[in-house]
Amino acid sequence: MNTERHKKLWIPITMLLAIWGGATKLAADEKPNIIYILADDLGYGDLRCYGQRILWTPHLDQMAEQGLRFTQHYAGSTVYAPSRCVLLTGLHTGHAKIRNNYPAVLGNDDSTIAKLLRSAGYHTGCVGKWGWGDPLEDDDPARCGFDDFFGYVTVPCS
Repeated sequence: MNTERHKKLWIPITMLLAIWGGATKLAADEKPNIIYILADDLGYGDLRCYGQRILWTPHLDQMAEQGLRFTQHYAGSTVYAPSRCVLLTGLHTGHAKIRNNYPAVLGNDDSTIAKLLRSAGYHTGCVGKWGWGDPLEDDDPARCGFDDFFGYVTVPCS
């Protein structure tokens, strides 16, 4: 892995683990479970736990009550492929390889949060739509660091 990019990934992971570690009391040798939900087109005010009063989201509200709620967190981009790239690589859109929904792919040597977590002993998984660029191989999530993937591989709009 590229060590410079590898170092940059520690910033978001360290913040996430530090926040999670502060929310629960773990033994020194225990690792927290990390579940991150990224939902395309879901806005800050679309969940009841963030103040929405029309639709019911009881399961997500319960997760928010028992875990963490991000109140100053924004997507890395306005469209899905670069937003996922920002999340996975820890790079802002000015340095991210994928900057729009046009064909582009992460390389095998690109650092991702999944690869970093795997190297720290985590078992990583991804569920849902995997859409980065073209051409995509069915093993693309595995090459990006995910041990398990359940979903479908799609090509973004071009």
